[in-house]
Amino acid sequence: MADPKGFLTTGRRNPPRRPVELRLRDWREVYEDFGRDALEAQAGRCMNCGIPFCHLGCPLGNLIPEWNDLVWRQDWTDAAERLHATNNFPEFTGTLCPAPCEAACVLAINDDAVTIKQVEIEIIDRAWEEGWVRPVVAEVRTGKKVAVVGSGPAGLAAAQQLTRVGHDVVVYERADRIGGLLRYGIPEFKMAKHRLDRRLSQMRAEGTEFRAGVDVGMDITAEELRAGFDAVVLAGGATAWRDLPVPGRELAGIYQAMEYLPPSNRVQEGDLPRSPIDASGKHVVILGGGDTGADCLGTAHRQGAASVTQLEILPTPPEQRPDTQPWPTYPMIYRVSSAHEEGGERLFAVSTQQFLGTLDGQVRGLRLAQVVFANGKFEPVPDTEQDLPCDLVLLAMGFVGPEKGKLLEGLSVEYDARGNVDRDASFMTSVPGVFVAGDMGRGQSLIVWAIAEGRSAAAGVDRYLTGRDVLPVAIAPTDRPVA
Repeated sequence: MADPKGFLTTGRRNPPRRPVELRLRDWREVYEDFGRDALEAQAGRCMNCGIPFCHLGCPLGNLIPEWNDLVWRQDWTDAAERLHATNNFPEFTGTLCPAPCEAACVLAINDDAVTIKQVEIEIIDRAWEEGWVRPVVAEVRTGKKVAVVGSGPAGLAAAQQLTRVGHDVVVYERADRIGGLLRYGIPEFKMAKHRLDRRLSQMRAEGTEFRAGVDVGMDITAEELRAGFDAVVLAGGATAWRDLPVPGRELAGIYQAMEYLPPSNRVQEGDLPRSPIDASGKHVVILGGGDTGADCLGTAHRQGAASVTQLEILPTPPEQRPDTQPWPTYPMIYRVSSAHEEGGERLFAVSTQQFLGTLDGQVRGLRLAQVVFANGKFEPVPDTEQDLPCDLVLLAMGFVGPEKGKLLEGLSVEYDARGNVDRDASFMTSVPGVFVAGDMGRGQSLIVWAIAEGRSAAAGVDRYLTGRDVLPVAIAPTDRPVA
């Protein structure tokens, strides 16, 4: 293990965030420098357990005790190597993953967990700074061509794995830039886009080809895709958003989160001087208390909203792990993100009954009611209705599955009981040679699951094309997330 007494002598130290009044003036990431001495001490808290349950919490099976020990011993180069052994993009998970590994840390049974996520991001940041991250170019080419549809974390992971074992890989993205939700769904203050861009440069140097602005199914038909490639990986995500069909939904000023977030990212890219959906001076209501809702919250703060209220249909979570969610599961507890620190009000156990509008069709408020879960659904509590004024409403209620458009129709893939693209143990769909990875096959989930699925699907593709067994399989399609 690292420091034999580290978990006894060193307390957990979380990464410091920049002062709220400063970070609301810009779109930079919210965290300050942690410091390598402090980081090495935090890594020394790892107990190198005989059974490292952090592996159970991590879909990628990250070698957490190994790189904690290496960091504590100041062997950062080997730590970076061990980090990359299981994770193509630790800078993505190090900034965006909710760290189910920490919830499964053995130390978390009766103490604060090891700061696994912070160690991860510090390792990869130093690896980039020192030039340790280099292209991995295949020595032998197979002559096989693979198309990857979608350039989010699942598609990028699959593409990098397949390129590195010698296949000719083309990644298609319907947006004008590569990255999927990493590019246009994640705000800059949550993950700076230079982290994505330098990875894409590495992948290009390895031989992966990217084609942005191509809507596969429309610009290229499913038949043309099948004819031009030996295998196809579908990694388009679960982009069919959940709507709220209540009276007044047609009013102006009500947007889906993924209508709101991309333009603000385009402002940071320099494409727009100002977002067409701007919260400046407005009273904003966000429906949905998850990560996407928090992204909308932080964005509205930076745009200068007059007020922001976030609504959640579930009751207020407990402060501590409940008995019904024992260690090492990921507990549903009350969490305060950086966006919540910046202001706004959070209302729990409420549901919108209707939207209220002006005579000219603009939203002016919504009517909500307290709810309780009964008879398998949320029921309004009588006499609890109240009106909440607002000028802008953002729906951040999650996603219901993949878009069933021209591509999936043209491929004639089958779906599972939840409406996701069905697949077998090798991640192949009902159509031979067509594979699926990430949210398109498992439904809305975490970034760490997307990367794990991309790696595993790549192993299935390589085995299908060559019969060999050289790529690692992180998970099976039947696995379900703990978060």
